[in-house]
Amino acid sequence: MHQVIHTGEKPFSCDECGKSFTQSGHLKTHKLIHTGERPFSCDECGKSFTHSGNLKTHQLIHSGERLFSCDKCGKSFTQSGHLKTHKLIHTGERPFSCDECGKSFTHSGNLKIHQLIHSGERLFSCDKCGKSFTQSGHLKTHKLIHTGERLFSCDECGKSFTHSGSLKKHQLIHIGERPFSCDECGKSFTHSGNLKTHQLIHSGERPFSCDECGKSFTQSGSLKKHQLIHIGERPFSCDECGKSFTHSGNLKTHQLIHSGERPFSCDECGKSFTQSGSLKKHQLIHSGERPFSCDECGKSFTQSGSLKSHQLIHSGVKAYTCDQCGRAFTYSKSLQNHLVTHSGIKAYSCDICGKTFSHIQNRNAHLLIHTGHDVYCCDQCGKQFATNTKLRYHMFTHTEERPYKCDLCEKTFKSPHYLKAHQQIHTRKTLQVQLL
Repeated sequence: MHQVIHTGEKPFSCDECGKSFTQSGHLKTHKLIHTGERPFSCDECGKSFTHSGNLKTHQLIHSGERLFSCDKCGKSFTQSGHLKTHKLIHTGERPFSCDECGKSFTHSGNLKIHQLIHSGERLFSCDKCGKSFTQSGHLKTHKLIHTGERLFSCDECGKSFTHSGSLKKHQLIHIGERPFSCDECGKSFTHSGNLKTHQLIHSGERPFSCDECGKSFTQSGSLKKHQLIHIGERPFSCDECGKSFTHSGNLKTHQLIHSGERPFSCDECGKSFTQSGSLKKHQLIHSGERPFSCDECGKSFTQSGSLKSHQLIHSGVKAYTCDQCGRAFTYSKSLQNHLVTHSGIKAYSCDICGKTFSHIQNRNAHLLIHTGHDVYCCDQCGKQFATNTKLRYHMFTHTEERPYKCDLCEKTFKSPHYLKAHQQIHTRKTLQVQLL
């Protein structure tokens, strides 16, 4: 039986999908995937399996027994095979490489799964929304989006997950463990994969490009998410205001606006956020750290993404155009926000005076007028502002700096709002010429 591995002979094939095996028993086990039969169930959580051995392995999760430990980092595992796989992280050994893109893997099985990306084969489809997957396990995980089932909860913050592995990754946020550090900037990560993705920022490598607008990404998953912008697919809608989203996670984050829940608070100023990532970004304001600088004007930013967004000002690229008035924008989100002005919809209202707004950010800024929490004060003239952004724009009035320049007539302005108002003059002239 073992020697068949070296000969490559696989005489037993599946009638459903064509997958072949060296032994008839392995074929029978595989067929259970198509029939859905799982006779062995866990008494703790109800999860079912095709073999009793798989059930026993699963039950170790509930018992907490982990007999095999890594001598490098102390991480423990329920099986010796999992420990061997883990040790490859420390050695860096990846013997199996993809012929298409050169990506390497520690196991041949992972390589086979990866190669399905290039072949485009997706045998497992969701009967709810039609989304297809390369593996049955990924389909089962996806179906939990529709059922809303989340069995694994965090004891620290109550956040729940569909898999125990996702919970373990999340818990690293609370304990602060980040064993993988970037040699370029010193930023540390909880997983080696996150470090590799981060290092692409420094190398500038973006192998996945959008056919519609040419925007490139470091991961294929990010490209797929981006492409939903062009096709307009938004399957997840908010019951409160009807706003729709491309992913269920974005919907859940949005719903926190209506519930008012903000579990992450800043120790410096008390400002609270719906996500821990937003809090970390905010804390950079207090630390003053701005590691990313613009080569054109020297302006620095806390994140590389903010720098890239800023650099579009100098490049003048505006790929998104309004079909109503012809106004162009650098980002699709900016275009979407602009389209609300043509629709006339003002879904957000002030509870105190009844004034309505098309965007929630404008409504929230307006509320500060009533509450009196104008905490941002100009040290030159004493004028107070509701947001730090407005204060920054105001500071230009005390200097000769006019950083916002019109691409059509070279006229400069102290505020982006004045620039936008000015550009409408060119837009109106263009429309008049077209009508004539």
